[in-house]
Amino acid sequence: MGLTLFACGLMALSLLDAESSHFDIVWRMALCGAGFGFFQSPNNRAMLSEAPRERAGAAGGALGTARVLGQSMGAVVVAFLLSAAPQSGVRHGFQIAATAALFGAVMSGSRIRRRPAEPEKEVEVV
Repeated sequence: MGLTLFACGLMALSLLDAESSHFDIVWRMALCGAGFGFFQSPNNRAMLSEAPRERAGAAGGALGTARVLGQSMGAVVVAFLLSAAPQSGVRHGFQIAATAALFGAVMSGSRIRRRPAEPEKEVEVV
């Protein structure tokens, strides 16, 4: 749910225009922050708890590496968008980020383990 909220905030940010007030920016940013906050901690916990205890350091390192790689690639994409389309690059950047967040929400949702249904009890006929 957190990533979905984050995606909604990003899409709302993409709808800002030159006449937007400070309040318009603040509530959208707050929506993004809340969504990301609701997602990040449980996601990190789930990822690190799945690693065997003796591999916890490697799992934490992989998590940190993925985070920095994502930040770096995001900066590259934004730089490309701003150079290719100075007028609409920011809007497109938010739209791409919202799409990525929705994709992440779907992938995260697919990890949810459902409790197996209880087997049907056999009825003995006499």
